[in-house]
Order: sequence, then structure tokens, then C-alpha cells
Amino acid sequence: MRRRKTAIFFLVFGISLIVLAVALNVGWILLNLREVVLMVLGIIFFAVIITGLILNTIFLVREIRRSEQHDAFLNSVTHELKTPIASIKLYLETLKTRAVPPEKQMEFYDVMLADSDRLLSTVEQVLQASSTKERKRQFNASEVDIGTLINESVAIVRTQRNLDEGAIRFAEPPEPIKVMGDAAELQTAFINLLDNAIKYSSGAPKISIRTKKGPMNKRVDIFFKDHGIGIPSADLKRIFKRFYRVANPSGAEKKGTGLGLFIVKSIVEMHGGKVSAQSRGEGLGTTFLVQLPIS
Repeated sequence: MRRRKTAIFFLVFGISLIVLAVALNVGWILLNLREVVLMVLGIIFFAVIITGLILNTIFLVREIRRSEQHDAFLNSVTHELKTPIASIKLYLETLKTRAVPPEKQMEFYDVMLADSDRLLSTVEQVLQASSTKERKRQFNASEVDIGTLINESVAIVRTQRNLDEGAIRFAEPPEPIKVMGDAAELQTAFINLLDNAIKYSSGAPKISIRTKKGPMNKRVDIFFKDHGIGIPSADLKRIFKRFYRVANPSGAEKKGTGLGLFIVKSIVEMHGGKVSAQSRGEGLGTTFLVQLPIS
């Protein structure tokens, strides 16, 4: 609805500029005033028209970019939904039409469960991104121990991705650090950051997490560092936008919807914090910094 109103505004604005240009030409002929007045009016009207055309062009360029991002998002979501569904269907048809040994059946069940988790994760991510736009959300605030929550998030990701202990290392703080917030929401943000680090790792993932207290113990800084493909400096400020995906230097398309980091930013800001990314360039890894106020 908002995009439609904006488009209507710029359409009416463009028509008004055309009418203004016609009026300028007619007025130039009909008005019997001094040449100086005509020149001043001409300059003013010309400046207004040029400004309007520039604004209209900027708007059209932004709309084209949004349209391209939406198309890329739809293609990604379609792929993320279609692939596990097709896989589950294939295994079910095999189990139905053929005599499969029990050990093979268990293998099929494990694959189908993994595909179901992937399907559910995609749906939940889309719903999460949609709910972040709602200002009045149900916020179950309580005192959350950051160390415990990170350990739980790491355990979930290790299980889901079948990673060994050395893939993700967390240097626990010497004393408990607690923040006021929604534990489920914060865990979603941490898991998304870990999934993103794994997705863009070159080879076996190596991720390190550490925490430290900020000035006067008023905030906690949480660092998620990976040794992946890195992020170009031009993309560092855009990676948290909805649907934006960093191009892979190898040319291979990465799976995902382009919503993970947008969700992270929305959750962290909802808790009164900030999130940023640092990278020395392509192939040199990335460090995400989450800052949250200490309760």
C-alpha cells in the first residue's frame, strides 16, 4: 500500500511538471511583461522542472532495485521451499513402491527430517521478517544470561549442521553478563549470525565467539568472528537490508532468503542495541559485533 501511494504521488508529480512546462511556454508567449521578469520566471520554472525530473529518476532507480531484490527473494524462497519438498516426496515414493531394508529406511527418515527442518526454518524466517515490521509486538522481557544463551545457540547449530566441537569456539566470560530481553528473540539473532558465518565459510567453518563489557559496564559487546570469504567494504552497510545478499566470489549461489541479517538487526535494535560488521576484504573473514545494554 505504501509503495502504491508513493508511485501515485510521483505519477501525479510528473504530470504536474508536464503541465507546468506547457504553462511556461504558453505564458512566455501570452505574458506581455518585461524581459527581465520573463527570464526570472523561466529560470525558476526551469529549476523546478529539473529538480522534479531528478527526484523522479531517483525514485524510479530505487523502485527498479527493489523490484530486482523482490524477484531475487521470490526465486530464493521458491528454491528453498521446492527443494526439500521434492526431496521428501522422492523418499516417500521410494518407501511406498519398493522394499527398503530397515537400516536404509532409517537413513531415509533422517534425510526427510533434515529436509523438514530446512523447510520449517525457511517458513519461520519469512514469518520472522514479516513480524519485525510490526511495532506493537509481544515482547517477553526477562533477565537473560548472555553466556548461557550463546552456549545454547552454539549447541543448536552444532546439532543442526553436524559440526564438531572445534568448528565453533566460545570463550565464556569470567562472570555472568545479564541483559534484559526476550531470550527466544536473542537466540534467533545469534543462530542467524552463526548460520550466516557457516554459509559463507570457505571450507570447514571456524568460528570464534567472545564477549567483553563496554565502558562503565553499561553494555556487553559480543563478537562473532569467522574465517570465511569476507565482505567487500562497499557491502558492509548494505548487508543488513532486507533481501540483500553478498555476491559469492566463486560465482556459486549461496542458499538463503536474504533475510537473516535483516532479522538480526531488527531484533538487536528492538533490545536497544546495535549490530555492525567488519571485514578486511574478500577472503579475509568477517567479524559481527552485537552490542546490548546490560541490565
